[in-house]
Amino acid sequence: MTIAYVGLGSNLDDPVRRVREAFGELERLPHTRLVRKSSLYRSAPLGHADQPDFINAVAELDTGLPAERLLAELQQIEARHGRTRSFPNAPRTLDLDVLLYGELSLDLPHLKIPHPRMHQRAFVLRPLVELAPRLQLSFAACANQQVERID
Repeated sequence: MTIAYVGLGSNLDDPVRRVREAFGELERLPHTRLVRKSSLYRSAPLGHADQPDFINAVAELDTGLPAERLLAELQQIEARHGRTRSFPNAPRTLDLDVLLYGELSLDLPHLKIPHPRMHQRAFVLRPLVELAPRLQLSFAACANQQVERID
């Protein structure tokens, strides 16, 4: 079993509900246990700014799934929520990202672990630190980003 952290985000079709539903779906993944879930956070979009604010969170999983299989399961959850990938940083019903997977470093075309941009995103770091305060994380690259805890 491996401890993995998954980032969750949504800004379409009742994003709070979408993220909460996704927590439940993560709990039902095969060979996986939802250990903890962070609070929900509201943040302004990055990149493509002309879209609604996002609701974000992080889940801590204890999983027996290999990293690539975990990603495939996450993408199936996204698809069930109607996720489309029209352009980078587009609005989305649900986004699930593998942030960390134990001590694994992986650099594949479709999966990079640790997530290559998490240190640039306060909406990832704030809920991640809430769950794993022992991680050595720097907010320097995202110090100007506003993130509001909503629950």
